[in-house]
Amino acid sequence: METKVKEEKSFQKTMRYVTTHWQLYVIFLLPALLLTLIFKYIPMGGILIAFQDYNPIRGLLGSRWVGFKYFERFLSSPDFMKYLVNTLKLSVYGLLWGFPVPILLALLLNRIQSTGIKQKIQTILYLPNFISVIVLCGLVRILLSVTGPINLMLDTQINFMTMPEAFRPIYIISGIWQGAGWASIMYTAALSGASKELREAAIMDGANIFQQIKVVEWPAIKDMVVIQFILQAGNIMSIGFEKAYALQTDLNLNSAEIIATYVYKKGLLDGDYSFSTAVGLFNTVINVILLVIVNKITAKMNDGKGL
Repeated sequence: METKVKEEKSFQKTMRYVTTHWQLYVIFLLPALLLTLIFKYIPMGGILIAFQDYNPIRGLLGSRWVGFKYFERFLSSPDFMKYLVNTLKLSVYGLLWGFPVPILLALLLNRIQSTGIKQKIQTILYLPNFISVIVLCGLVRILLSVTGPINLMLDTQINFMTMPEAFRPIYIISGIWQGAGWASIMYTAALSGASKELREAAIMDGANIFQQIKVVEWPAIKDMVVIQFILQAGNIMSIGFEKAYALQTDLNLNSAEIIATYVYKKGLLDGDYSFSTAVGLFNTVINVILLVIVNKITAKMNDGKGL
């Protein structure tokens, strides 16, 4: 009871301070709010282009309205299903293969007793995250070229970058190598809160490694895993075009052309602004729907806990 009273008094004291010095908080929050408004919310008005026959000279308000013309054009396109399937396959396969890796890395790192060795391994694992996407794609192209190290080791002359069936494994494996170490930071931090006493008790009771993980470590990261899964599953359609575009060749387009690269080519290269905006908006709407569905499914499977 005394603790509750103290907490209430502390909260009331904090609120009085905030109310008295509200100008200070406005000064600190205003730049962030302005930047968010200018660069996040105002540009959202550009989605109106998807419903117009946009003319840059006439502008956003002067262009002719055409309704869902460009959405119908995209949905009736013979390439629609190919781009949609390519995007979904790249995302879903990447999620299935890539999502567990950071969790496994965090669990393995948590087993290392020596702080010095653990820090060195973490540094090595985190380094690929600081390589830019374009540099990564350049390295991949060099490694997999006809005269590259991979072909030299295999004593072959295969041009992997021209093989449509090789594009997805290359994209996914390189992504795991680049991002898994950095993504494991959150799980490593969550594991630091696992009860050491409970772990020692489990060891004393003869629990093996898998039983220790199930009883002690998994409960510590379970909520984090659920949140990350919802966020990643909800972004299934949001594949950045940079990496896919940089790994594309004329011969692997059958697998490499996704909605994001299609939007880029139509909008910036062909100047078909209205059509590319409609395709991008369609992609975003599907993404939001998937996020809501995945969140509800996960909440039902996780005792009502979701985002």
